[in-house]
Amino acid sequence: MTYSYFPGCTLKNKAVDLDICARKSAQALGFSLEEIAEWQCCGGEYPMAEDEVASKLSSVRALAAARDSGKDLITLCSACYNVLKQANNDIATDGDFALKANNYLKQDGIEYHGETKVVHYLEVLRDVVGWDNLKKAVKNPLTGKKIGAYYGCLLLRPGKVLQLDDPENPKILEDFIKALGGTPVIYAQRNECCGAYTMFEDKSIPERRAQKILSNAEDFGADFLVTSCPLCRYNLEKNKGGSKLDVIYFTELLASALGLKEEKKEGAA
Repeated sequence: MTYSYFPGCTLKNKAVDLDICARKSAQALGFSLEEIAEWQCCGGEYPMAEDEVASKLSSVRALAAARDSGKDLITLCSACYNVLKQANNDIATDGDFALKANNYLKQDGIEYHGETKVVHYLEVLRDVVGWDNLKKAVKNPLTGKKIGAYYGCLLLRPGKVLQLDDPENPKILEDFIKALGGTPVIYAQRNECCGAYTMFEDKSIPERRAQKILSNAEDFGADFLVTSCPLCRYNLEKNKGGSKLDVIYFTELLASALGLKEEKKEGAA
């Protein structure tokens, strides 16, 4: 099965491992990612102003391109997933927004009304590949590894629009960890915001939030954390404080378990 793929800006620079490991793992699991031609940044943050139209147009163009290819649209980055899915919901349910957006887009010969299905990579693993089949594909099971899932906020909320999982008690990442042979660690801060979007207003907020998350995960015995959000990973790694927990992308964990990712040798740069 082939999906239209929206990588997003960060996966082309700071989050290259999130992208590369996803592509390799998809191929091994029997589906492929077909990158949308000439995609533009989604903006990284969903604009809350009701009359905001222009900043959502890049997302609508990507959604229309996926529709025209006849494929569902898949993404990996939590922020991209959040923006794309909310923009898609807007144009499907808000007639005023749809009218204004299509008035902009008609000069490019585009008309779009929410026809594309937006999915996160984790949804494909759960709903298409299936946890049992993923478990069968594992070559390097994560036996004995205690792993904390870090959802953050963008992957789950608003729950009624994203519908990925229960925003208060999610389990998709924990089920993913179990399928790879690891032991998921349930801790209180796993679906709380890391505060990264507040760093320009007050740097102390993301520092405190990151250290609270990491400390809480350590208290419950986590060996490391996995996430799908580049901004969360950056914030947690940057503001570790005294924590020794590493934060890695879930696709890195996936590729490693499937035997596709070379481990760094001890002492290597």
